[in-house]
Amino acid sequence: MSKLDELMKHQENMDASLGVGYATGNTPPGMSLDHAQRVPARLQGVAKSKNAIEVPVDKIQPDPDQPREEFEAEALERLAESLKAKGQLQPIRVRWDEGRGVYVIIMGERRWRAAVMARLPVMTCVVHEGALDPGEQLALQLVENALREDLRPVEQAKAYRKLMDMHNWSGNRLAKELAIDQAAVSRALALLDLPAAVQAKVDSGELATRTAYEIGKLDDAAEQLALAERAAAREISRDQVQATVKARKIGKPASAATPSPRREIRFDDGAKIVVTLPPGASGTEAIIEMLRRGIKKLQAELKAVTQSGSEGKGEAA
Repeated sequence: MSKLDELMKHQENMDASLGVGYATGNTPPGMSLDHAQRVPARLQGVAKSKNAIEVPVDKIQPDPDQPREEFEAEALERLAESLKAKGQLQPIRVRWDEGRGVYVIIMGERRWRAAVMARLPVMTCVVHEGALDPGEQLALQLVENALREDLRPVEQAKAYRKLMDMHNWSGNRLAKELAIDQAAVSRALALLDLPAAVQAKVDSGELATRTAYEIGKLDDAAEQLALAERAAAREISRDQVQATVKARKIGKPASAATPSPRREIRFDDGAKIVVTLPPGASGTEAIIEMLRRGIKKLQAELKAVTQSGSEGKGEAA
């Protein structure tokens, strides 16, 4: 059974303990038909979860080895405001650490951090009973974050590598255990061989993971960084990055790849307009069309601002 299957099985067991899935009129396990018929409809098939408890927030601590390293401040503030307004809608999952005397978070650190910001006194937690080895815990955390797309690309790659080292797994085995695409694992692991400056561009969203993967095929770190900067500045597309890398691998200069056509229009007063055409476009007509599109876009933005200002004056009146 893969780690993803184990996680899903755990959820099914929780659902069963709560009576999820029992239609009205069906007899839950351990209950006679006569008793079931005398139980109010709102309580039929319902049971308390023996593992769900309310824990003081200050008695909960994060897992120092969890794969996620950074939490966006603004997103945490929004979640904290939501917790204040609507309360905690989803329990977090924890385990008891006898040595530390606290509940350690398995899944839900982001919600816990927001709860601390919101000054909530307690949190609803599902307690994992029994032993949980570090590899299993990391796998569960990875699955949760991967399914919610909650990890930055490099954080995810580091967690993949750590899990592979802990279990002596290949990339193929990791993909099977977590039920994810093997190609995605390969692309993620390739990020770890890139310079830190390139990794930072990937994590910030300036550089797509697939583009970074292509850049990683170059052997020289300086060339990797230079190409990453051009791609992040949108000077070249991923296809052009791929062509550049291919040219370098067979010994041709990096300039062998054709850059996006650009045209700089200068005016007598020193002002200028720079037009970068999309891949495949060229010629003066294409440049004129881009300028027309730009004028339409600016006109639409100006109209929206004007309308917004008029509405504001109307409300003030």
